[in-house]
Amino acid sequence: MIVQYHDSTRVENHLLQQIRIKENQLKIAQEFNMLYVAEALQSQLSKLQHQLSELQDPQFQALMSLLDD
Repeated sequence: MIVQYHDSTRVENHLLQQIRIKENQLKIAQEFNMLYVAEALQSQLSKLQHQLSELQDPQFQALMSLLDD
């Protein structure tokens, strides 16, 4: 079970890194008025944020806290 927790932490960190990258790319696309690129990046960013929110599900976190005890 601890391995699963470690894996989920790694996945979460990877998602956070991808989100930061997409946010930076989106800012650049918006600055240079690249509307279609910005639109595509916004869609990708939304998907990543959704994946992160699923990973941070309160029930999942409660289960993980039981393992810590």
